[in-house]
Amino acid sequence: MSDAMDAYWQLQPLARTLATAIFVTSIGGHLGLIPTGWLYFHSSVAIFKMPPQIWRFLTTFLLSGPQLGIILDPYFVYQYLSQIESGNPKFQRKEDVLWYLITVSGIILLLTQYFLGFQPFLISALITALCYTASQDSRGMKANFFFFTVPAQLVPYCMLGMSVIMNPAVLPQQICGILAAHLHDFLVRTWPEFGGGKNWLATPAFVSRLVTTPRILQREYGTGFRPLTQTSDSSTGSSAGSGPLPDSWRTRGAGHRLG
Repeated sequence: MSDAMDAYWQLQPLARTLATAIFVTSIGGHLGLIPTGWLYFHSSVAIFKMPPQIWRFLTTFLLSGPQLGIILDPYFVYQYLSQIESGNPKFQRKEDVLWYLITVSGIILLLTQYFLGFQPFLISALITALCYTASQDSRGMKANFFFFTVPAQLVPYCMLGMSVIMNPAVLPQQICGILAAHLHDFLVRTWPEFGGGKNWLATPAFVSRLVTTPRILQREYGTGFRPLTQTSDSSTGSSAGSGPLPDSWRTRGAGHRLG
């Protein structure tokens, strides 16, 4: 049991947390332990009701499909989000991944509300968006989609094709998910790098403060400590403890060349 828990805590933290939340919420919702009427998003209760039920912005993405969906949906969320979290060059920090989830989820909500009307749960759109983002930086590589091997960047479109055959009802949601992920990629990378524009979805400072890096690092070979920010000497403008000279020499002032 301890080995399983150790392996669990070694997983990518954001992907692990989101997949676990989906699994627990789905178990509770499909077994009747959690009233699903408290989970879906609708603007009339999430925004305009007093007090506003703002948790619905999150929980509308947390209920999976029934039966096998309880297992497969959290699995796909973890698979694609862990790829984004661990190896995507567009997301250098954990807070960038968190802000990506917030902005893409918000775009999905806007698209589905405007084009599709009332959609109670949007996990299909989120999974497709994660798949699109994870696959766009894997161009030239191959990926497995069920029993087939396809170019990695085509995996989200294979998901659309599978939905046409097996579950056409989720197809509009999945299209909104691809549009949301594509718009995020355009605003964050394509437009700033190739169009000379501004990154309109840069990670704000408050998100960086939410995702803090611990000062104490536990390693297999010992414990490491990140040093605190060093203060500068007000008279000399140099940092204490830096440079090749002894500290006692730092109060002597600026040197002068002789001769």
